[in-house]
Amino acid sequence: MLEAGLALRPVRSTPAGTDRRGAARRALPEDLLRQASRRLGILALVAASLWLIAPLAGHAAALALGDPRWAQLDFADHVSAFSCAVSIALVLYVRSSTRSPVFILDLGLAYLVLTALELSIMMHWSPIPEDWKLNPMISWIGPVMLMFAAIVPVAPRKMLVAGFITASMEPVGMWVSGLAGHHPFGSLGDGLVMHYPNYLLLGVTVVISHVVTRLGQQVASARELGSYRLGELLGRGGMGEVYTATHRMLARTAAIKLIRPEMIGAVDSARAELAIKRFRREAEAAANLRSPHTVELYDFGIAEDRTLYFVMELLDGLDLETLVQQFGPVPADRAVYILVQACASLAEAHARGLVHRDIKPANIHLGRMGLEHDFVKVLDFGLVKSVTGNVAESRETAAGIAPGTPAYMAPEMALGDSVDGRADLYALGCVAYWLVTGRLVFEAASPLQVIARHLNEVPVPPSARTQQDIPPALDRLILSCLAKKPEQRPASADELASALRAVPVREAWTEAKAARWWSTNRPAARHENRGVRGHAVATAVVPGNS
Repeated sequence: MLEAGLALRPVRSTPAGTDRRGAARRALPEDLLRQASRRLGILALVAASLWLIAPLAGHAAALALGDPRWAQLDFADHVSAFSCAVSIALVLYVRSSTRSPVFILDLGLAYLVLTALELSIMMHWSPIPEDWKLNPMISWIGPVMLMFAAIVPVAPRKMLVAGFITASMEPVGMWVSGLAGHHPFGSLGDGLVMHYPNYLLLGVTVVISHVVTRLGQQVASARELGSYRLGELLGRGGMGEVYTATHRMLARTAAIKLIRPEMIGAVDSARAELAIKRFRREAEAAANLRSPHTVELYDFGIAEDRTLYFVMELLDGLDLETLVQQFGPVPADRAVYILVQACASLAEAHARGLVHRDIKPANIHLGRMGLEHDFVKVLDFGLVKSVTGNVAESRETAAGIAPGTPAYMAPEMALGDSVDGRADLYALGCVAYWLVTGRLVFEAASPLQVIARHLNEVPVPPSARTQQDIPPALDRLILSCLAKKPEQRPASADELASALRAVPVREAWTEAKAARWWSTNRPAARHENRGVRGHAVATAVVPGNS
């Protein structure tokens, strides 16, 4: 593992290996560019609306004034129709294109130039009064350039070139109109004199573009946490945020979870120091877990503003909550296959004296790992608690945050009693119940009512709440995990795994079955838009509020 406790860089500092000039040339983060391309689509949609509404409003005004030509279509109407079609085409392309955001933003610059040409032709094509004089003016093109630069981040050099061509569309339009005999313009020079204010606005446009891109570069710089550079925001929860990240030296993709200082009880200096020491001990304990079914913790550290961060492996797939919500309850053989792997993760943690305390479907990830399918990873050991005496209490308890999730909380946790690994087995029994029925063990209107039912009521057997075929042995095993007293549950995760393997199912779930399922149901799962998002949501959940 990389060196723990590495301090994050403050926003004002320059990342290692670069100078100020290097920081200025830093590429904008991918998620900011993607957001900018979406804003370009919105801008084009607004333009399409204006190209449609303006001519209609003009004809309506002509009708109101009694102009008999109100129903006639002129050249400007045709230009508006063409411009509206181009704008709509750009909107559809932005929404459906798989091209890089950089290409889409470059396409936006071409759209800006084309829009300027259309505006210029419309303005100068109509005949002018005989007493018309050549006077400098600001046309629509100037404000359009300013709006584009403020909304869409473009490199200043690109904006300078594209903006100069855009501003030059007015003289070009005047010249074309003059050649067509519509305007008595003598030369391009007349157009430059008339529209030189647009060139002045071009200077303002480049300044705005520089400011906007510089802000994005500062975001990129601020996102460099230790040896990692943050990428796209994947999820946000009550405890913090989760981003994609890349190691600057190894080019290894990971996920980084940031935890806000106040969520670990850092309300004053003394409590902050205590919470940070506890965080180090607990993070080191979680980092030492080596089960292949436990999400791997690459690194962790503490920022200068006391923000905590975990660097974890990036996963491809979905969590069990999403699995059941999207595809319904799983058959008994698959449920056994999944639960046995989860037991392997918990068995190692319990052997090291660690209790997860927040086992739930959203914290168990199912995906593809190498050539294997339906590979389980237990997530979010952020609530992990040592029961060996090395750690007195968890940081969440110290901060006054109730650990765990009510729908999956063991009675002893709800009562505040001491807990051991059997509390995780209770929660895993709740997960098993969810897997085979698609229902919670107990449902109620409020979290407190859910906890009360866990404390006092006997659960209905899973087989009574589903049409699926559940072997009696699995039914009994799930209910044994849900026993109110810890001593009445399986003694360990290993014992539970052995009992699960002994459950007689009609046909065992195999790798071949899993591969077919993934090929049919999730053939295009990708890090950037599917599995990772499930992982991010799972690791950014507010304990006790899920």
